[in-house]
Amino acid sequence: MDLKTADNADTQGVLRVLEEVERWLADRSWSAADRPLDQLLDRKRAAGTTVSVVLPALDEEATVGAIVEVIRRDLIEGLPFPLVDELIVIDSGSTDRTAEVAAKAGARVVHRDEILPRLPALPGKGEVLWRSLLATSGDIVCFVDADLRDFSSTFVSGIVGPLLTEPDVQFVKAMYDRPLGDAPGQGGRVTELVARPLLNLHWPRLAGFVQPLGGEYAVRRSLLERLPFPVGYGVELGLLVDALHTVGLDALAQVDVGVRVHRHQDGQALGRMAAAIYRTALLRLSRGHSPSYRWGHPQVRPELTQFERGPEGFVPRTYAVDTEERPPMLGIEEYALRRVA
Repeated sequence: MDLKTADNADTQGVLRVLEEVERWLADRSWSAADRPLDQLLDRKRAAGTTVSVVLPALDEEATVGAIVEVIRRDLIEGLPFPLVDELIVIDSGSTDRTAEVAAKAGARVVHRDEILPRLPALPGKGEVLWRSLLATSGDIVCFVDADLRDFSSTFVSGIVGPLLTEPDVQFVKAMYDRPLGDAPGQGGRVTELVARPLLNLHWPRLAGFVQPLGGEYAVRRSLLERLPFPVGYGVELGLLVDALHTVGLDALAQVDVGVRVHRHQDGQALGRMAAAIYRTALLRLSRGHSPSYRWGHPQVRPELTQFERGPEGFVPRTYAVDTEERPPMLGIEEYALRRVA
């Protein structure tokens, strides 16, 4: 295959991927309201499926208790049949009252270091999520960040829903607006500046995910136990890319749960997050986990898809990415002639 033929093949491949993403957005993007709670309970009871909810926590005494209380009230105690079978907070070394507050609210609290004690724990969120598989038993494992404010139980029921009603779905991410102060939709700075460009350019089939780095997602245990876990901030991107590589795009989905309000990091912390995410992506590219891998090098999609909230949900907007480069001016005839003159 010559270069011209290869380039034409790449162009056709990009068009096919765009069509695939558009189809996926139509088929695998839902709202939490699409699946009423009574429907989920009926499906759960009929299948005998169990659900574990895990909150990784580090110094979150201000918010973790309210999250636990809402989940217990709406999804465990206030129902004829519980949607959530296990509610666990995994404390990764808090110096405040996180463990005490979580236990008082009704969660089972486990310290990270108590899980798999023969293996010294590494710092990082991904380490806690990985160890949580040993501390839980549910067929579905649902992760929820412990720093959310104004928490709604639809963050759990919304993302668990497709796993109870769609046998082919294995991994569900929450999507939502992320306000930054009074500015709607301006949170998620690392998502927009690092993760979304990386996914669009190297894993374009994942371009339809509104919140690829969001900490709220539910996954079948049978998939999670097959995936590697980056120990730090790269865990969400790593799991998403590896899930695509393992089970394919149609096994992945997302559910709109509204608005996510949480504590924002400072600029230096965001820089550390960005570095971890970039390294996670590079490791997966080196393993050939890019679907458009050719001749030992990842091919780059020349578009970027972003999302805006519209009257009927999130609307994708796709923009061209600058890809052309000009050669050194010394190689331009007119410039060389001017120098001679």
